[in-house]
Amino acid sequence: MDQRIWSTAPEDEAKQRSAYGVVIAGHFHEDDSYATERSQGRDDWLLVYTVSGRGYFDGPSGRLRCESGDIVLLRPGTPQRYGTVEGETWQLVWAHFSARRLEESLLPAESLTVQRLEKGPVRKRVYRAMRSIIADQRERGDYWQELSLGALREILMLLAQRRRHRYDPRIEEALHYLSEHMREPIRIETMARHIGLSPSRLSHMFKDAVGLSIIDALNRMRIRQAALYLEHTDLTASEVAYEVGFHNYNHFILQFKKWHRLTPTDYRSKLRNP
Repeated sequence: MDQRIWSTAPEDEAKQRSAYGVVIAGHFHEDDSYATERSQGRDDWLLVYTVSGRGYFDGPSGRLRCESGDIVLLRPGTPQRYGTVEGETWQLVWAHFSARRLEESLLPAESLTVQRLEKGPVRKRVYRAMRSIIADQRERGDYWQELSLGALREILMLLAQRRRHRYDPRIEEALHYLSEHMREPIRIETMARHIGLSPSRLSHMFKDAVGLSIIDALNRMRIRQAALYLEHTDLTASEVAYEVGFHNYNHFILQFKKWHRLTPTDYRSKLRNP
């Protein structure tokens, strides 16, 4: 028999409902006596990210358990009944928010969704963003609401991106590795060792998932960045080449023409003299 004490959290009902449009967030570390029930739900969204341990949510299809790396989103008006799994502790960060200032496309249509983030750069970004939300809400400095909503939007964009096009976590790690080392010579053997795969296995998985070889994906990344530099700075084309990781200018020109069908100089001229 469940002996937990169920709380309807009247204090947050009063305070948070009056803060429509404002992100309210917190960080809990709870034993298995922790449980919350809101039979009518709330008029805002709830996002819960599990840092460690295990919690649960009772949904239309039964009880869902969440573990480290899981994110739960509940729509407004969804009955809420959740807590710590018996015999466990649950460390979670959470945020209540209104969708009034957010794009509808960033939010799932289901009343309750769970997304699992494997260990890697996306999980780190989400946790870092949640910590920023909590810090901004506590400090209440200038523009704290805007900063909180910016961090929340980052989380929702990452989740929406994964719903639309989900990569194997090892491919996500490979793409992140390329972005971090874009300006450096890339050795696939070193990259594969960092990710924990053989070079041949990584190359095969990457091509299947991304549709490009690792080197082609790296060059596309570099050329996209180069195009931004050409558009928004006064760096020379040779300086741009160096900034994005090309140490052979002729190779840079060839790659730029491959992706844009123009030389870097012609590309800049076309942008500035349409």
